[in-house]
Amino acid sequence: MRKRNIFLFSIFPLALAALLLSGLPLRAQLTEDERNTIDIVKKSKNSVVFITNIQLVRDFFYNEEQVPRGSGSGFIWDEQGHIVTNYHVIEEGDLFSVTLPNKEQRQARIVGKEPSKDIAVLRLQGDLKGLAALKVGSSEGLEVGQKVIAIGNPFGFDYTVTKGIVSALGRRILGAGGVSIRDMIQTDASINPGNSGGPLFNSSGELIGMNTMIVSPSGASSGVGFAVPVDTIKKIVPQLIRYGKVTKPGLPLDLLTDEQAQRYGVDISGVAIVRAPAGSGLNGFSRGRLGQYYIGDVITAIDQTKVKSYDDLYSALENYKIGDTVTLTVAREDKTRKVQIKLVSD
Repeated sequence: MRKRNIFLFSIFPLALAALLLSGLPLRAQLTEDERNTIDIVKKSKNSVVFITNIQLVRDFFYNEEQVPRGSGSGFIWDEQGHIVTNYHVIEEGDLFSVTLPNKEQRQARIVGKEPSKDIAVLRLQGDLKGLAALKVGSSEGLEVGQKVIAIGNPFGFDYTVTKGIVSALGRRILGAGGVSIRDMIQTDASINPGNSGGPLFNSSGELIGMNTMIVSPSGASSGVGFAVPVDTIKKIVPQLIRYGKVTKPGLPLDLLTDEQAQRYGVDISGVAIVRAPAGSGLNGFSRGRLGQYYIGDVITAIDQTKVKSYDDLYSALENYKIGDTVTLTVAREDKTRKVQIKLVSD
């Protein structure tokens, strides 16, 4: 037995030397985490696309010219060829060119958009051969510290993969119209220009978010990345596909937005009513004899939820349906009262 062991130990170095002399490369052993990342990348390869936003511009002689306005990423949502991306990727675009994983370029038309959530849906023209919808997961139950993988087309480089972790949850980022996108996923996975609209995966290869933006003092990829949670996407996208817009409840009132209040120097805690329908029991702005405006009722709560800004009110209304009756707490000249009002389609 001892002679056999000596023989085995002596043959191994010879075999290694022979392999090195043959010129064949030595393949390093992949870790379990590396194999997991590679598997997710392979499975999603036919689902991520590159979108170019093209704007039609007329010159002095009314000649129409196509001007690239921006670009970003997107992903196949279903078997009907719907592509989900960020609203800011397609904003103000007239034509949309989609580059598929096989480098083929196709046209897509816009189906619907929801600026307040930075979500838009396109529909790809032509057949879907070779393309596949992503596996959709849930953003509920995400844990800070868990692994995430971001895929997109940064700087025009097709299909780039970055890996990181969920670094924070429940973040609030200002979106279009001065309304916040809430419950954003914060990640340290690199998100660069062109990554916007690309998918964010968990270690099971499930879609958990859409890469949206990076906040960086220098403008480089060294900042903090954010993704729209997939649970928000799952609520918004079906409505955009069916109706072309999101049907959400609103108040039958003209309200002063936070942006308008800041612009006009209106410093209040709550939301000022600009105009209210007759018989509603609410008072909007009034005008004095010299043309000056006076603030009327200010909404400070909706049912039991306190309202300090238009953003708070907009967020609170997401918990209701069109046709629901709510109780508004309104303040005027240090006096408060409650008024019931029915929600309408915003």
